[in-house]
Amino acid sequence: MTAPMVAPPGLSGVIVADTTIGDVRGEEGFFHYRQYDATALARERSFEEVWHLLIRGTLPNDTELSAWTRLTAEAATIPDDLAYGLLEVMHASAGNEPLVTLRTALSAYGALVGDGPLWDSDEPTKERAAIRDAAVVPWLVATAHQLAQGAGPRAPRPELGHVGNYLWLVTGSEPAPEHIAALTRYLILTIDHGFNNSTFTARTVASTGADLTACLVAGIGALSGPLHGGAPSRALDALDEIGTADRARQWALDQLASGNRVMGFGHAVYRGPDPRSELLKETAIELGGASAELAVHVEAKVVSVLAEAKPDRVLRANVEYYAGVVMQECGIPREMFTPTFACSRVVGWTAHVLEQSRDRKIIRPLSHYSGPEVGRGSSPV
Repeated sequence: MTAPMVAPPGLSGVIVADTTIGDVRGEEGFFHYRQYDATALARERSFEEVWHLLIRGTLPNDTELSAWTRLTAEAATIPDDLAYGLLEVMHASAGNEPLVTLRTALSAYGALVGDGPLWDSDEPTKERAAIRDAAVVPWLVATAHQLAQGAGPRAPRPELGHVGNYLWLVTGSEPAPEHIAALTRYLILTIDHGFNNSTFTARTVASTGADLTACLVAGIGALSGPLHGGAPSRALDALDEIGTADRARQWALDQLASGNRVMGFGHAVYRGPDPRSELLKETAIELGGASAELAVHVEAKVVSVLAEAKPDRVLRANVEYYAGVVMQECGIPREMFTPTFACSRVVGWTAHVLEQSRDRKIIRPLSHYSGPEVGRGSSPV
């Protein structure tokens, strides 16, 4: 019998499934959704168009886009009796962590709408659940934030579009066109990114035949970790700590000397510039402001220090570095950075969950036991 293969730490470099949704080509500094360059989509398309692409496999024509926009907007409208039940759940769990409240509220939402196992569902039913859950997440996120601030939820404004409505729900202000455009870029750039940790987690749960909401709640749990979705606020915290560009070099040296990870720099896949960071840097500069100016100067200093200290590795700014600058400039508070990430990535998760549900085989890898030696029949004395 052939011995099982031992995978490398973190499953690095291991292919675990086929997908038609997209791919990340780290060596090339390129990633795509379906057959389209993801950064080109972020520049040229609306969030609704890319959402349609991931779920239905094509970019919509004008008629399809109009129908899809209505469909997703209606899916985000929560009946009063259902909303009341969700508000009770969120009131009970609301704190200063909107992502924690989202995790609880989305789980309750799935139960309230009667979400059934993927194993027993046909394709139209699964798609309806995917659209419904992804559409309601922005309302849940924004409402969790409002409750944490001691305020009540705002009514959605679907006429503003998906991104404009989200800005309205979070800030309570009429969103500026440049802020809608900037946040649209960010949300499209982060809608999917290969088999990242949260996506793989959601697919693993989907392989059990569980309900779609359970898969998304698992993805949220993975996203909440600082090594995954929690970095945008930490990168901005670092900019606050640095304060001025002339302090950036010493700050980076101090971080390395202390053995700390320099948040916002380096990526598990990219070996050169992160294309998402490059477009968000451009977006931050277009928006302007002191944070954007400081971020550009600090990036150059930190990259220089990292190149000197780790010449065998190419460590550049990743998507989280400029994401915080862009979101802050659009009026999104720091504690809402990772929840906003979730509003985007939930669309990618649903696409992957739908794809995984068509493979009727559970994901069940092996482990390698590395504890004390044991023999059959052995027992404690």
